Amino acid sequence: MAYESAGRVWTRAGAILCLVGAAACSGAASERDAEAARDGGGRVAQPAAAPETATFAHAAATTPVAHGAHAVDTSTLTVYKTPTCGCCNAWVDHMREHGFRVVAIDTADVTPIKDRLGVRPDHASCHTATLGGYVLEGHVPAADVRRLLAERPAVTGLAVPGMPMGSPGMEGPTRDPYDVVAFTRGGAAHVYASH
Repeated sequence: MAYESAGRVWTRAGAILCLVGAAACSGAASERDAEAARDGGGRVAQPAAAPETATFAHAAATTPVAHGAHAVDTSTLTVYKTPTCGCCNAWVDHMREHGFRVVAIDTADVTPIKDRLGVRPDHASCHTATLGGYVLEGHVPAADVRRLLAERPAVTGLAVPGMPMGSPGMEGPTRDPYDVVAFTRGGAAHVYASH
């Protein structure tokens, strides 16, 4: 993978689950593909219609929430992923099953998007998402995303580095312990949750 962390070993089951998609996850850099997902104002462009919608279970998660100086929309999770990565699709399903409205944007290379959103290589995984002014990197559990939106900490986002077996979208015959890391653009990071 293009974002394989130094010192981090990808699980063998993770490699099996993404067998076909792994090559696509590390595709050649394509700034053109990343920019095609953005409008002229520097914001993420939304498709005319979401591929699938679901309502939030909690009303608070469907309304704009103040984050810094701007109100942000916490009702739509935008996921950037390669079109053939099976574990990315499984995480999208996990989030939809937990009441999130999801717009999935396929791109040949998520690296420029990760760079633009402040995801460091040691926090990277196979897909990157945005929601409510936060970045979600990798297989972050829905419950931790709900907690993030409720607490509104001063962080850039949450990451599950790599592809740990047993994380949402990486279910299989074994389960690895893993951490959800809260990170900032400045490089600060701390464990937000352990699973």
